[in-house]
Amino acid sequence: MPQTQPIYLDYNATTPLSAGVIAAMRPFLEEYFGNSSSSHAYGRIAKAALDTARRQVARLIGASPGEIIFTSGGTEANNLAILGVARAYRSKGQHMITSAVEHPAVTEVCAYLSSRGFRITTLPVDSYGRVAPQELSDALTPETILVSIMHANNEVGTIQPIRELASLAHRAGALFHTDAAQSAGKIPVNVGDLGIDLLSIAGHKLYAPKGVGALYIRAGVRLEKITFGTGQEKGLRPGTENMLEIVGLGAAAEEAQQTLNVRKQHLATMRDRLHFGLEVALPPGVLRLNGHSDERLPNTLNLSFHNIEANTLLDSISGFIAASAGAACHAGHIEVSGVLRAMNVPMAWAKGALRFSVGTMTSSEEIDRAVEVITQAFRLVNSKDD
Repeated sequence: MPQTQPIYLDYNATTPLSAGVIAAMRPFLEEYFGNSSSSHAYGRIAKAALDTARRQVARLIGASPGEIIFTSGGTEANNLAILGVARAYRSKGQHMITSAVEHPAVTEVCAYLSSRGFRITTLPVDSYGRVAPQELSDALTPETILVSIMHANNEVGTIQPIRELASLAHRAGALFHTDAAQSAGKIPVNVGDLGIDLLSIAGHKLYAPKGVGALYIRAGVRLEKITFGTGQEKGLRPGTENMLEIVGLGAAAEEAQQTLNVRKQHLATMRDRLHFGLEVALPPGVLRLNGHSDERLPNTLNLSFHNIEANTLLDSISGFIAASAGAACHAGHIEVSGVLRAMNVPMAWAKGALRFSVGTMTSSEEIDRAVEVITQAFRLVNSKDD
């Protein structure tokens, strides 16, 4: 019989709120309702909390508080970064570069700019999902104003060589933006070490609420605003700040910064326990790892089950495990994710890709139970296909 709640192995999709985040937010739900722009006591409490959250987010990524702008999430942060650069630097050039494995929050913005006269170059990736620095070097031109390549992939977990890529962009006179929605809080993310100009964070990927995020803007980088109103967030993100969720994001950032090494080790242990357990339980040659074996997020395991349709397997385990499929079947046609296509994963493997992503709350007992459930489901699905 299914347990009351399935084992949650979809932390890359979203995370629950941590207890510490809930505790930090509660006073701003029940008591502190002031507008941070107000000069009276209620406003001063909100302003102090806003400043604290900005410092907490800045510390997580090695930035200065003045370089942090709060947004409604990672999508808005990506939009503000890319559109803001496009508008501010259009006189210098109208060429931008991205990769074939970006999130729609980047690719859709680039598509919009393409329809408005910008030239967009999409770089290919190798079989691990990584951009080759030489590919970027060859694509850069004097008219390139921005390169936007994610730090770590949401589907396969592959980490890009951002420092090297950013250095190439700067040598060509271009700015560099990275979407760090999946990496912040899981691996070290330091904007100085990476050498980047813009970085996006999504709160709900690191145990903060949905609907809040942040954009790092290196001092000296110009952005034109994409929304209009009053002067909050240096005029780049007008509107009364969402104090409840900003406080939650700040608390989550502080928790991540203080526990990063322990968190990273736990995530990798749970991920590898699941992978090893399935390799032992299933016949040889059945499993394929998608993504880089080393340069990947510690919590992400993207596995293909040979000649099995992912949604069929996912349906078989859905009462017990929450995970994500890398392919979908529509009217008999299997549609593989753009990331797996870009990596040239063969169809026999790509159609059976599942993403398992563990979190800080994942236990060994849950992983061992997940191995049992997945193994049983695979055998059942495989027997029906024979």
